[in-house]
This record gives sequence, structure tokens and C-alpha cells, in this order.
Amino acid sequence: MNRNTVIGIVLIVLIFVLFGILNKPSKEEIAKAQHRRDSIEQVIKDSLARVALQKSVTEKQEIVQKDTAATIVPDSVVNKMMKEKYGELSAAAKGDTVFYIMENNKVRITFTNKGGRPCKIELKEYKTFQKEPVVLWQGDSTIFGLNFFAQNRNIETQQFYFKALSNDTLLNDTMHAQTLTFRLVAGEHRYLDFIYELEPNSYQLKYTIHSKNLNELTGNNIDYMVFDWQINAPQLERNVSFEKTNTTIYYKYEGDEVNNLSETKDAKEDLRTRVKWIAFKQQFFSSVFLADEPFLNATVETKQFADTASHLLKQMRAEITLSYEPQSEVNKTFRFYFGPNHFNTMKKQGIEDLVKVIPLGWGIFGWINRFIVIPVFNFLNGFIHNYGIIILILTILIKLILFPLTFKSYQATAKMRVLKPQIDELQKKIPKDKPMELQQATMSLYKKAGVNPMGGCLPMLLQLPILFAMFKFFPSSFELRQQSFLWATDLSTYDSIWDFHVNIPVFGDHLSLFCLLMTVSTLIYTYQQNKLNPNTSMPSMKFISYLMPIMFLFIFNNYSAGLSYYLFLANIITFIQTDVTRRLINEEKLLAQLNENKKKPVKKSRFQARMEEITRQQQAQMKKKR
Repeated sequence: MNRNTVIGIVLIVLIFVLFGILNKPSKEEIAKAQHRRDSIEQVIKDSLARVALQKSVTEKQEIVQKDTAATIVPDSVVNKMMKEKYGELSAAAKGDTVFYIMENNKVRITFTNKGGRPCKIELKEYKTFQKEPVVLWQGDSTIFGLNFFAQNRNIETQQFYFKALSNDTLLNDTMHAQTLTFRLVAGEHRYLDFIYELEPNSYQLKYTIHSKNLNELTGNNIDYMVFDWQINAPQLERNVSFEKTNTTIYYKYEGDEVNNLSETKDAKEDLRTRVKWIAFKQQFFSSVFLADEPFLNATVETKQFADTASHLLKQMRAEITLSYEPQSEVNKTFRFYFGPNHFNTMKKQGIEDLVKVIPLGWGIFGWINRFIVIPVFNFLNGFIHNYGIIILILTILIKLILFPLTFKSYQATAKMRVLKPQIDELQKKIPKDKPMELQQATMSLYKKAGVNPMGGCLPMLLQLPILFAMFKFFPSSFELRQQSFLWATDLSTYDSIWDFHVNIPVFGDHLSLFCLLMTVSTLIYTYQQNKLNPNTSMPSMKFISYLMPIMFLFIFNNYSAGLSYYLFLANIITFIQTDVTRRLINEEKLLAQLNENKKKPVKKSRFQARMEEITRQQQAQMKKKR
């Protein structure tokens, strides 16, 4: 790696930084976006005030005596206390828990009549890294229910026992849609229904909230309800730290972009405008809540579990404000998606921008993955089922497409290499205390010979988007999950051949073989380039060129084995292309051509000619004034 290449890399980094700065939205654009969001905000302050009032009333109504458990209380007294606490819903405040199961060929959902809610979501087609069923969430820690204000009481549906309008506790039909209704009775001719419908061969659960004469309890002043949803995301993949950093909440504003909470720390956000959907997203699976009518607003929050022994990643919670019309009969329809973060699967769900929960990269990197890499990958998968072979073919295709750029880069390097003796002569003639004169003489020589010092860097710059796209694609590719190749049992995570049982900061507690092979091949390639390229005698340049592969060893040791395997293959193919290119380029003929170029008059570019013409005109005007 010569000095010009290092300069080129620095320039490339500066270009990307400048690109980010130039594409940063202006203050006017930010203000316009904020104004658009604020314009559709619907009485948020009033809603927050009502929630605070609900909590205050609930606290005042806690009248349960501490010694009730040790005292025999007559049923009439208990009923009176329940009536005072829950009003018309008191009859549903006690009961026996019964579980119901609804399943098709893709999901198995367990419901409980307490709260009339799903309490366990299992994906039937997939297993965890420990070969256990993939369960997205389950248990008493799960919160799923409506909170609203009725008869001066804060009502939380999760506290009440619903009545299932079904005699079967197991509903399993892979050919027809299934429906399960839970009813919360609130007095004569008053009730609240939670209706769940599961289509065959579907990851989506339809959820309908239906109320009958509930307005008699809520009154006519209530115009919203709060849907409270909380889960504890379990560990499903081998690399717990990587999975945790890819677990967070995504959400989409109505008519706006998809955003997400921080993946690396606890986070909380008040979404003060209308929201289309909210997703509890893990590395390879998601639970998504979607509204036919956008949510008024929401508060979303994530908290990390510090105890790794619990095998829990993060607690994710969303308090979602739903519009409510105080009418005799009300219907609200929603949908849940419980399924994989698989690009084509998500694309078929009919949920706007849902595929953006898959981190394929921003801008051009995401476009390369969406419109080139994924289609080619899926096309190859239609014929080949070994993903190691698919990655090999994909790598060959990419390197063949980029070969013209690689050839030009090597050709530019070869031109500088054959001129190296002439550069050495200049260094002997020009004193070391005149570096600017040496630089000017060197550039003059390159210009006369027709050599562009940056000719080797520009092709490399054009290849960077593909490299960055691959960096995002492999760790996010659901296709690679639990796919084995050679010694790697799962190409979506690291391929450990040696577990240290001691965590080394940044590096990890293991050694990945594909990562090691990628590093060694990169070091060999760097050694060969330093021997072939000019200006490699500088110790600092050599040190940097060898330091970068070592840094990659630390960076990629915890990454997807598929990514390290791809980079290793890319290095091997580069060796082959370099050898082929060396055979195609005759350096003696190339030097002769460059020497001939020096005899010819240097052609000026249009820009140079224009600037010289402007200079002559200015000088002529100055002479006239004199």
C-alpha cells in the first residue's frame, strides 16, 4: 500500500464525511418536518393529563386490607368491596385461569382468559440456537391490554377474567380461518370483546376490539383508550451481545420515515404524532402491532437486562393511545405480525415500509442490497441450497463485475511502478530540504507521462459501496441463519474453533476461523503489494498497511461467519486477478509508451485552457489601464 493509496483512502473518508454533511437536513427542512408532525398532533397534553388523573384515582381506590388473608370475610362483604373497587366489572374480577391455543402451520398462539390476551407466541418453523422452539414472548411478565376510565375508576383489562365464546381450548386448522372471541361482561347488555382471527399459512393475527354499550360506563367525555403492550425479549441466537445490539423498537409515523430507539442503551421516546405501526424487533424476528387507523400517539421504551444468566435481552414497552368514540357500538381493527425478519416475507405482508426494520444500510448501500444483492442471492437459492456455494458464486459475480475497475487500478499502479527509477533520480538531484520542489517535479513527470497519481484510488472508491453493502447484508441476512458450511454451524454468527472462556475486550471469548483466514490472506496480499508498489520504503506506510488487517481481525471476530468467508474469498479471487493482470500488462512496453508520451506536448484540459484564457484577458485589461 503506497503513500498515494493511503492519501486516497483518507480522501475517500473525507468524501463520505462531506457527503454526510451535505445531505444533513437544513434547519428549514427540520422545522418543516416538525411543523408537519405538530399539525396532526391530537390533544396530546389533554391525553397525558387524563392518564395522570386515572392513576391518581386508582391509587385512592386501593382499599384492600393487609390482614384480609388471615381473616375469614363473609362473601357479602367481599362482593361489596369488589363492587366498590371495580363497579359493574366486579363479577369479572375473580375466576379460574384457562388457556386456549390457536395455531396454523406457521404460528402457535396461546391465549389466557385472564385479560383475554395472547400470553405466548411460538413460531413453528424455526428453532433457537439451542434447538428449542422460537418463542417471541411469554409468561406473566407480558402486558397486553386496554386501559380506560369508567365510573371514576381506572380499568385495566388484564386484571379481569374474560369469557371465551368457544367450547374448544385447541383451535388447529391449516385450511380455514379460525376465530376466538373473549368477552368481558360489564353488566346487562354491556360487554367488551377481544376478537382474534388467524388465517391459514399466515404470520398475521387479526385483532378486533368490539364494545357494546360500554359508553354507559365510560361516559361521553372519554375520547381515547390506552393499549399497553410489554414483552421481555428472550435470547434466540448464539451471539447474545450482537443480538442485544440488534434488539430495539422500530416505529413508523404516518406519512413519514421509519425510526427506531437506540440499540446500545436504554431509551425512551414520546411519539407525539400519529403512528402507523410499532415493532418489537430482534435480530431475526419481530412482533409488529399495526393499526388500520393510525394510533394517535405513543410512548415507547426499552430497558436492557444486565443479568445474562436470565437469557433475556431487553424489556420493550409501548403505551399506545387509541381513538375512541363513546357510542353504543364501537369496532377497532388491528393486526399483529409475528414472524421472521426475512426481506421477501415482510415485503408480502402489505405493511408499508416494514422491510426497513432489517438494517440493510442507508442510501446507496441499502439500494445495492435491496435491488442487486438480495435478488441475486434469492435467484441462486432457487437452484442451489448450499449457502457456502451461493456466497462463492455471488463473490465471483461481484469480482467479475468489478474487474474492469480492478484492472484500471492495477494499470495505474503499474505505471507508477515503472516510473519509480525516474522518481529516484529526481530525489537524488533535488535536495531533501526542498520537498515542494521535489513534489512539483514528480507531478510534472507524471503529467508528461500521462499518469494520474489518483488513478489507483478512484476505482477503489467506486468499489466501496459494494463492500459496505456486504458489511450490512451478511449479519442481517435471515437466509444465513443456522445454515452450516464446512466447520461453521451457523453462517449468521461467528464460527468459533477455540473458546477461551475469558472475554477479551473487543475481540471476544473465542477465535473465528474464517475471520483468521481473512486476516492472514489480507496480510499476504498487503506484503505482495508492498513489494510491487513504489514508495513502500516509508516505515510509517508499511506499519499502517499491516496494522489495518490486524484491526479487522478484532472487528470481524464477532461478526457473521458469512461475511468473513466472503472477504476471504474476495482476497483469494483478488490474488488470481492480480496474477492475470500482471500477465496481461507488459511493463517494458508500458514504460516505452510512457516515455513516448513525455515527447508529446501535454494536452490541456478544457478547464485549464479556459483558466489560461481568463488570465490572459485580465493581463490585457491591466495593460490597457496603464
